[in-house]
Amino acid sequence: MLLFSRSFVQEPIEDTFADAEQLFEGGVCDYARVIVPGIETVQDEIDADIARFLKKGWSLQRISRTSLSILRLAVYEIKYLDSIPDSVSVNEAVELAKKYTIDESGFVNGILGSFIRSRAEEKQ
Repeated sequence: MLLFSRSFVQEPIEDTFADAEQLFEGGVCDYARVIVPGIETVQDEIDADIARFLKKGWSLQRISRTSLSILRLAVYEIKYLDSIPDSVSVNEAVELAKKYTIDESGFVNGILGSFIRSRAEEKQ
């Protein structure tokens, strides 16, 4: 939700966290306080990774902000967080897409599946 919210505004991250403290029961969790700034630091790289697997004629601007936020989170976890298995990141992303998008879970799953296969091929 924080990534989605930040896609609409260009404010300091601490302002976003302060606003979210009032919205989320228990405030902003430590994981979000680490991962959101981490994603934003490498967002251009993550976006390029996502764009590689879009169908011809598609661009990031055509993806809903919700799906793009979910994809950014999952790609970041897959690339930068060895403590989270790829399958867990994909599963969570698909579940988030089922919950917060209108029928975009298959799209999210397809992009992430292609991304993971590509990484496996690059390691060979």
